Amino acid sequence: MKKIIIIFAHPTFHKSRINKKLISAVENLEGVTVNNLYENYPDFFINVKKEQDLLIEHDIIIWHHPFYWYSAPAIIKEWMDLVLEHGFAYGIKGNALKDKMAFSVISTGGKKEVYCKDGHNHFTLNQFLVPFNQSANLCGMTYLPPFVVHGSHTISDEEIDNFTQMYHDLIVMLRDEKINITELLSKEYSNNIFDK
Repeated sequence: MKKIIIIFAHPTFHKSRINKKLISAVENLEGVTVNNLYENYPDFFINVKKEQDLLIEHDIIIWHHPFYWYSAPAIIKEWMDLVLEHGFAYGIKGNALKDKMAFSVISTGGKKEVYCKDGHNHFTLNQFLVPFNQSANLCGMTYLPPFVVHGSHTISDEEIDNFTQMYHDLIVMLRDEKINITELLSKEYSNNIFDK
């Protein structure tokens, strides 16, 4: 069984329609740790050693957050800057994360069609996530396609429930090694593994 850590950050979690449901669907699963950064570090003083120990203990690292200004909430960047340090996560002796897997779980206000060359945002979501992809690569990790919920302001409760079930199922499949990683890597989004 793979151990999964979810590095979660939502600065206005009390207003969330989607991320509350996504997190509640996985937070009590065996082998899954939800690390809520805003809850654990309201002052932004991140305990680097504690966070590094958590990463060592887990096999799959998930950065889960709403997509703010084409990136992540500030505490995710602070976490990456401090925790993924030279000599631990990368560099000649920095191999603590080698051969682990990582991916992003994102909710966006914009619908999928606005994330393309001819769309309002001019780039795909995967292009915006290149810093996460390359950070994982630099650390010797395999970066899986993101799990994405688009149109967070307009989708129905039923659609949110469908995404919540998909997220739960994806986490369980990854944990239990019941997913073909090569096939998953060929998808635009991890969600697409459920396409018929």
